Amino acid sequence: MITRTASTLLVLAAALAASVRLLRARLLAAVALGAGIVLALVSANIYVMFFNFSWGPVMWVMLGEMFPNQIRGSGLAVSGFSQWIANFGITLTFPMMAAGLGLMAAYSFYAVCAVLSFAFVLFIVRETKGRELEEMTG
Repeated sequence: MITRTASTLLVLAAALAASVRLLRARLLAAVALGAGIVLALVSANIYVMFFNFSWGPVMWVMLGEMFPNQIRGSGLAVSGFSQWIANFGITLTFPMMAAGLGLMAAYSFYAVCAVLSFAFVLFIVRETKGRELEEMTG
């Protein structure tokens, strides 16, 4: 699927879906009674599905394609390290934010991050589909 579809299109779709799902989860977490919690949980799980379908694997494919040959190894190392540090940060902060600020604030923060990721991919990340690796510029 990644080879047939533009990578940035998949990532943009995932970022948009993540933003919508996290905003919905945030609103439903505000309704702390009955079905609101269940719907917040379902929204969070749908977010995970969208992430695993697109942003998660596509990011690794794009990293292998976006750096010029001269710096590909270093670029992948720095990018991979940054990705794992960000994952660690999310894993570390979400439980603290949920306990200290509440689910509404935690979901709101990550929804804003998803919106920012959409803008980042839309305006900064270059499409690699149909380009040779030798054509990439730093």
